[in-house]
Amino acid sequence: MIDLRPVGYVIGLLVASLGATMVAPMMLDLWDGSSNWMAFLESAIITILVGGLMALACANGVTNRLSLRQTFLLTTMVWLALPLFGALPFILGATAADTTDAFFEAMSGLTTTGSTVITHLEALPRGILLWRGMLQWLGGIGIIVVAMVFLPELRVGGMQIFRSEGFDTMGKILPRAAEISSSISTIYVGLTVACAFSYSAAGMVPFDAIVHAMTTIATGGMANTDSSFMNMSPAAHYIAVVFMILAATPFVRFVQVLAGTAQPLFTDPQLRGLIGVLVVCVLLITSWLWGREADFTETAFRETLFNVTSILTGTGYANADYMTWGAFPVMMFFFVGLVGGCAGSTSCSIKIFRYQLLFASIKSQIRQIHSPHGVFTPRYDGTPVSEDVLNSVMAFFVAFLIMLGGIAVLLGMTGLDFITSVSGAAAALANIGPGLGSTIGPAGNFEPLNDPAKWILSFAMFIGRLEIMVVLTILTAKFWRN
Repeated sequence: MIDLRPVGYVIGLLVASLGATMVAPMMLDLWDGSSNWMAFLESAIITILVGGLMALACANGVTNRLSLRQTFLLTTMVWLALPLFGALPFILGATAADTTDAFFEAMSGLTTTGSTVITHLEALPRGILLWRGMLQWLGGIGIIVVAMVFLPELRVGGMQIFRSEGFDTMGKILPRAAEISSSISTIYVGLTVACAFSYSAAGMVPFDAIVHAMTTIATGGMANTDSSFMNMSPAAHYIAVVFMILAATPFVRFVQVLAGTAQPLFTDPQLRGLIGVLVVCVLLITSWLWGREADFTETAFRETLFNVTSILTGTGYANADYMTWGAFPVMMFFFVGLVGGCAGSTSCSIKIFRYQLLFASIKSQIRQIHSPHGVFTPRYDGTPVSEDVLNSVMAFFVAFLIMLGGIAVLLGMTGLDFITSVSGAAAALANIGPGLGSTIGPAGNFEPLNDPAKWILSFAMFIGRLEIMVVLTILTAKFWRN
């Protein structure tokens, strides 16, 4: 049997830490004179006590190093435990959400999906709005650490290519994992502060600037208003685009820049791929709108740039209802959401590097067909890619597609229509945020959905954030056998 004590100890500490962060929105509501501060106080006490007691109960089983199975279990259970306690302020507070809606909102926040079931945001106490932003911000930095430290070692989904000892563009000049996490945290905070000041300069009030900075850098997309960015200034739109791209960039590249090595930032194949996809999609959709309206406007370009960047990076903001743009843009938005940003960033979905490895493998196979006696090895950024990495990537693609279809079918069985089912499955599994259609599209939200659909989507957000294969691994009987 697996010794669960080390896993329980770490989870207990993280849960207690989450409870401590509830003090910030509590103090804000207390400052504003809102009675909602009591909800955060009660939630903080419950969370800190439960987390602290769990850590104390498991402290005698702490070891210097977790086993592979313990690491798999820890990586998975953290993303279940934290939303359970993160949901408490929504249940006890002004939103008075039931368990289903509260868990959905907390899971959406911590996985940086950005789908929401809360309406009339403008009328809520500021503490609740801050808590939504904090959940996404905390989830964003957690995602980076998991992607940089845990997933490469777990060797799932092709992430092992980013193990520092085997990846030349990242090896040799990077510190150890703990130091990487510390450096990334510093950069994460710095980008958030810079984004908040930029939003403030663009006309946002300080509170909105801070919360939107949190959700932008986390590529989460939860806004303080039901209309998202639709009523924000053009300057705020362009600022959001810049910081969404920065947030979707591998954070390890920023670490290298601080270490005095800027070249990898400009030569990173993932970043080049991300910019390439962004430019092509913006040009195609802008051309479509130009041809349909017979007039090119800055507004059309800005709205296209903003929404493509938002969906590509998995942020999920919207500054226009692109469902009214026609069939071609809607189709483009659906597929661009399945691309995603870079590994090692707060971005989500399949990730650019997997497509690059897939195309490298296809190219190698085509060359092999043309020259049967030749030896052609797929390469990534000039480095030969091992067979186990390619197999891992292929398995991820297959698992993603099967999971996407299965979730869409389950949603359809709850009574949702085809567009809502398919786009909802994609939005949750790829952690994008908005779906398509009149209900969960950019002008709607997930509040009208039935409870079974919300639980299915919550599960989809959970497995999507953990790169699917991690969750599937612990669900096998072999994982639990000695």
